[in-house]
Amino acid sequence: MSMSLLDVDSVYKSYDEEEVLQNVSFALDQQDVEVIVGPSGSGKSTMLRCVNRLTEIDDGTISLNGEDIHDLDENELRRRVGMVFQDSNLFAHLSARKNITLGLREVLGVPAEEAREQAMEYLEQVGLAAQADSYPAELSGGQKQRVGIARALAMEPELILFDEPTSALDPELIGEVLTVMRDLAEKGMTMLVVTHEMDFARSVASRIMFLDEGQIVERGQPEQLFENPREERTRQFLGEIAEIY
Repeated sequence: MSMSLLDVDSVYKSYDEEEVLQNVSFALDQQDVEVIVGPSGSGKSTMLRCVNRLTEIDDGTISLNGEDIHDLDENELRRRVGMVFQDSNLFAHLSARKNITLGLREVLGVPAEEAREQAMEYLEQVGLAAQADSYPAELSGGQKQRVGIARALAMEPELILFDEPTSALDPELIGEVLTVMRDLAEKGMTMLVVTHEMDFARSVASRIMFLDEGQIVERGQPEQLFENPREERTRQFLGEIAEIY
């Protein structure tokens, strides 16, 4: 039996008295694209933040390729698990290229000229080579998110986490980010994605996880979950989402 790339086992997380994650367990194999859906406040973003230790869990274990993430050096974990945030989190004082070379140099120790060349390759991959010298303030929301994706890719991670990467974007910019994500999925990148983009989830995800009140209510292949959900709560949520989107 082959080992999962990511193994989340019996994870609990509370803030004060509020239980945000309750006994969450799931595994991701290499090249899986798992999409987490659920209402606001259901624990989706917290789940992602626990996977790369931006938030510490209270109980349970999270393993990456068989290694407990709490045994990994923080820099190593940041390299192996990339993250693309809702608001891109770019350094405002650095150009698009320098936002990428920073990690290459500081985390991976890549020499300056080589880092510069690699950064250009990753910008090219997300269709932004022409914006290499632009600063975040000069980029659209969609372009900033694509730089964020290029920055995550530059670490050559085993897994990339996407925390609602299109939720802050104007509708016409959402497509350009989803196109890059589709491309990554086709190339075999393992991804754990929180999103409300149901068409993307339906067409790209290996599996969908429906999270509500900190628990996995249902998890299955897109076709099964969208067409024939087993749980009433899942049906209700999908109906509400269909009305909004």
